[in-house]
Amino acid sequence: MDISNNTRARVLIDALPYIQKYNNKVVVVKYGGNAMTNDDLKQAVMSDIVLLSLVGIKVVLVHGGGPEISDMLKRLNIESRFINGLRYTDKETVDVVKMVLAGKVNKELVSLLAEHKGNAIGLCGIDGKMLVAERAEGENGEDLGYVGNVVKVNTKPITDALNNGCVPVIATVACGEDGQTYNINADTAASRIAAELGAENLILMTDIAGLLRNKEDPTTLIPFVNVSEVPFMKRQGIISGGMIPKIDCCVEAVRRGVRKTSIIDGRIPHSILIEILSNEGIGTQFK
Repeated sequence: MDISNNTRARVLIDALPYIQKYNNKVVVVKYGGNAMTNDDLKQAVMSDIVLLSLVGIKVVLVHGGGPEISDMLKRLNIESRFINGLRYTDKETVDVVKMVLAGKVNKELVSLLAEHKGNAIGLCGIDGKMLVAERAEGENGEDLGYVGNVVKVNTKPITDALNNGCVPVIATVACGEDGQTYNINADTAASRIAAELGAENLILMTDIAGLLRNKEDPTTLIPFVNVSEVPFMKRQGIISGGMIPKIDCCVEAVRRGVRKTSIIDGRIPHSILIEILSNEGIGTQFK
């Protein structure tokens, strides 16, 4: 679509207050879902991150890679098993998780950012003991294998990268105090990292519009939620199923000092720019 130079200038002027607001501030983006598997959306996300970095916003990209892990496990004839949405991670699986996330997916994202003329560095939670974890249990005490809960975040590798003008791209595997590798839920990792960095915003990219009053009707998007409303919304069934852990991560981040958190629709091209560089945003904001 061709637009006039006047329109281009207007867009930039309208974005200026938001660029000034976020200048030199940290924004943590959890990247996953359809935006990670669709090539066109992936290119849009990478260009968004490079643009934000170039205008002085310190972007930290935290990624998952569930489909890639499942694909590799299938190729290796290892069964994928989930307990309440969490991947059961035995010794074989944790090795595959580490290989796929910290190796394949992480380096592909760094390469894509470089293609868009961005400066990025690939990291994982094991590097510099960035993420230290302990073994997690399921909701009802189930054995999840080597799934971990983050107990400590060392932000130095992240801030070193940011201070050197790089976008840290972080794979969510962690180490235990005993050196054991743990598989960490990417939403949880992003929430803890954002809190420890004192981020201005945590953005979780999903495959839905945000929190819906009626999950079958995308027009019932709830644009703003105060974290104090969340328990009531759970009792009413507005927050249910797979949205519960995502929203719990948003609430936890806000309570730990993140200024606001957002759940946005990663299926929409340039949704990150719309969220950051406009007053209305695009998904559901939690404060």
